Amino acid sequence: MTDVLLTVGTRKGLFIGRRRTGTWEFGGPHFNAQAIYSIAIDTRRHVPRLLVGGDSAHWGPSVFHSDDLGATWVEPKQPAVKFPQFTEASLERVWQLHPAGPEAPDVVYAGTEPAALFRSQDGGESFELVRPLWEHPTRSKWVPGGGGEGLHTILTDPRDARAVTVAVSTAGVFRSKDGGASWTPSNKGVSAVFLPDPNPEFGQCVHKVARDAVDRDRLYLQNHWGVFRSDDSGGGWTDIGRGLPSDFGFAVAAHPHRADTAYVFPINADADRVPAEHRCRVFRTEDAGHSWDPLSAGLPEETHYGTVLRDALCTDDADPAGVYFGNRNGEVYASADDGDSWQQLAAHLPDVLCVRAAVLAP
Repeated sequence: MTDVLLTVGTRKGLFIGRRRTGTWEFGGPHFNAQAIYSIAIDTRRHVPRLLVGGDSAHWGPSVFHSDDLGATWVEPKQPAVKFPQFTEASLERVWQLHPAGPEAPDVVYAGTEPAALFRSQDGGESFELVRPLWEHPTRSKWVPGGGGEGLHTILTDPRDARAVTVAVSTAGVFRSKDGGASWTPSNKGVSAVFLPDPNPEFGQCVHKVARDAVDRDRLYLQNHWGVFRSDDSGGGWTDIGRGLPSDFGFAVAAHPHRADTAYVFPINADADRVPAEHRCRVFRTEDAGHSWDPLSAGLPEETHYGTVLRDALCTDDADPAGVYFGNRNGEVYASADDGDSWQQLAAHLPDVLCVRAAVLAP
């Protein structure tokens, strides 16, 4: 079996699983009693670096890293992510940690609340504010979503290190083609049903965006009502939610190798945040959203209430792909066959906030 590392961030600590043969072993919690809102596994190194955005109720938020797969952790002596004094802002939490591609081997991005983008050039040990996004002329009109004003999605283009896409609740999608020097709202076609104008230039409550594994211009977007696809890197969006039991949800993930293949976990409604029809199911498209299939073999069959949050669904790098999700019931499920069948890996954990997985090299 492929050697896989699975990291699970919860409301009260980080849990780490590993599958070397056919059996999963879990350890933790690391960062006991801290809420873990973001995790990155930086596989650009021979031994992957783990990056964790923790939030201590006593000490506040911080970014930690480990170069031995979680055996030991380092916290920088100075805050890794800190708002400059001129912003008159303070860090609430780190929502996202994203290693850039191999063409920028030491670059790591962080997305925060208040909504801002930070860039590190030393592997995630220190970060600087990307000022052009912070100073974007639309910022004064950004409004916090139900979970706060967070920059929760960061995508870099493997073809071009200067192309960066981010998503903010509730401001929508913004793109840069020049390494962050300028930013353009990219929400044409994405609805904002809660606003007087349902099709604004910005202000959408985008929940998550993922990039197709083969067609790098193709993006999948889970919105606050609506699932969308872009075929031009976010220039325009098409509704692909037909065929789902609900097009409300938080998470979306793309298959790591197969074209036109993505996963979502539908939720009943914004006012009823439980699995659609009270059934525990992941839905997969294999034709870029023209159709959707429910995946539930091995998942609970009884009435279910475990909500999956925006970063609590992911894939690994294996082929067939491993697919993973955790929920607010403290359950973690895994598939080793592209989602066709599932097994429960953990139960009775604290609320699962995020999951990240990666194949480890021999």
